[in-house]
Amino acid sequence: MARFCVILPAAGKSSRFGDIRYKKPFAPLNGRTVWMQTAQYFLDRKDVAQVILVVSPEDFEEVQTRFRAEIAIHGITVVRGGKERADSIENAICAIDPSCDLICVHDAARPCLMESWIDSVFQAAEQTGAAILAVPLADSIKKVRESAGTGSRAKHPGTSLDAIFSDPEIDSAPSDGIIEHSLDRSHIWRAQTPQVFRRDWFEQVYADRPRERSAQTTDDAMLFEQAGHPVHVVEASSLNIKITSKTDLQLAEAILKILPKNRKTNFHPFRDDDLFS
Repeated sequence: MARFCVILPAAGKSSRFGDIRYKKPFAPLNGRTVWMQTAQYFLDRKDVAQVILVVSPEDFEEVQTRFRAEIAIHGITVVRGGKERADSIENAICAIDPSCDLICVHDAARPCLMESWIDSVFQAAEQTGAAILAVPLADSIKKVRESAGTGSRAKHPGTSLDAIFSDPEIDSAPSDGIIEHSLDRSHIWRAQTPQVFRRDWFEQVYADRPRERSAQTTDDAMLFEQAGHPVHVVEASSLNIKITSKTDLQLAEAILKILPKNRKTNFHPFRDDDLFS
């Protein structure tokens, strides 16, 4: 049986989450924190030999103290993150158990999984060396140019449910731009995690990566593409959401209610999940 190391990046600034009490991996969800809800899918798998949680340097000591029971019970490795996501993953590489054959990277803030999705992407990576979960794009895609006199798109709430609660003054403002033309969506997929890779390829790709472009590296598959490794896509579901805003937590709670229950886990679900109390 192949042995997997699972890296859970949780070192981001969570600037779009908009809560002064929590960063999104540490926000409460279904009686536990988001990252613990996510970790449970991997901690009880026989093929997972190690789970690594990557947190920002300023949160490191607090996480070690607050979650010391869970960390000890499950042997979770906690690592300090870097400036950018790719830097954080590189820090985690130094802590990987030598017995692991494949590396799985899964967003700590993506807590709505199914065992079958993990099974499928693990199997695909074991067979091909590199595989990710993704979903084919269903929406029509438009190329848009900014219309004269409009401000920055940054003022808009984006793609999350926060759009429901948008500012009436923004709603009545001129549009952001004008459609130039529609794009072919037939080969466009939205990348998700888990993303799973052969360990030797993973370590080599990160050793050779252009560090001056760390900020532009949005996922691990991108580095594999640049290195010339074929990355296989395993179709998942749009229910595999990544939490970005506080209203995404409400959506995640609803999704967790309709997803099939995963195998019973010995994960320790403490109820007091206020990390910064």
